[in-house]
Amino acid sequence: MMRRTVTAAAAAVAAGALLVSAAGCDAQARREIAAEKKATEQGPPPPKTIAQACKVQGRAPKIGIVPINLQALFFNQINTGAKAVAGKAGAHVQVVNGEDDSTKQANAIDTLVAGHYDAIIVDAVDTEGIKPAVRRAKAAGIPVVAVDATVDDPAVSTQVGTANAEGGKLIAGALLKISGGTGEIGVVGALNSTIQNERQKGFTDGVTAGGMKIKNVVDGRNIQENAQTAAENLLTGAPDLPYAYATGEPAMIGLAAAVVSQQRTKKLKVVGWDLSTQAVDGLKAGWIAGVVQQNTFEFGYAAMNAAIDLACKRAAPRNVPVPTQIVTPANVRDYLYYLEK
Repeated sequence: MMRRTVTAAAAAVAAGALLVSAAGCDAQARREIAAEKKATEQGPPPPKTIAQACKVQGRAPKIGIVPINLQALFFNQINTGAKAVAGKAGAHVQVVNGEDDSTKQANAIDTLVAGHYDAIIVDAVDTEGIKPAVRRAKAAGIPVVAVDATVDDPAVSTQVGTANAEGGKLIAGALLKISGGTGEIGVVGALNSTIQNERQKGFTDGVTAGGMKIKNVVDGRNIQENAQTAAENLLTGAPDLPYAYATGEPAMIGLAAAVVSQQRTKKLKVVGWDLSTQAVDGLKAGWIAGVVQQNTFEFGYAAMNAAIDLACKRAAPRNVPVPTQIVTPANVRDYLYYLEK
């Protein structure tokens, strides 16, 4: 009888300890979730400078923005940054969706010129194809600020952006450290995007110089659904592929979805560009090893400051370089504000 009593008491103590332990774990989990929510919602650092307000023909300056698309978080954050500066400087903003189409972007620029906008900000799908429209804007007396994508033309008044090829080499170096310079890589790119082709080339040059090989390149066309289908095909065709690289946000989201759906998170390491919820989940789990993150909000701040200065007939810098960061599983919580539009 006594043994049963002692056993029952011991079981009760053990159960109590488990409950206390579980409660402690739940409390810790809640604290972590709350901390991440706060980090996500805190927003980006505010702009360090705001262009001085002015009047153009007795009214507020009118600034047009032509992004590549309005699907990707990346382009929305550029717009958010630009609008933050415009709001403080008293400028009017009109955003015209480029819809991943160079012809639509060119038409948008022509429409903004016809609407007597005072400056235009463009993130070009095709940096060559956009040049005639940029030249027409300059001929009409409308300055153009190129953001993100480099438009190498005298008609561009200011270029705001990142060295995309160098960013590709930077993340290549990170992968070489992980792989030891061996192994094959699958690439999910966007072959219609000048920017992402530069990132692909920089990465390819870096990893091949270090001893790795590119197994295959698939084209996601800078559209999430296309990128996921392309990534699924890439992984299905290479069941033992150890590494993969994504050249932009849609490519990374599509690749992440394919890796999860094919249950490859234990066998595949991924690197790429641009944070998203899917990329952050992969970083936290460890199978995404590194993400090149551009300061999208700073892109918007700098582009709008230059556009307002130009609209107000003030000087603006010819080039505004914006640095990148490498986000890893170790520091991802420092960059959660990039999940906010």
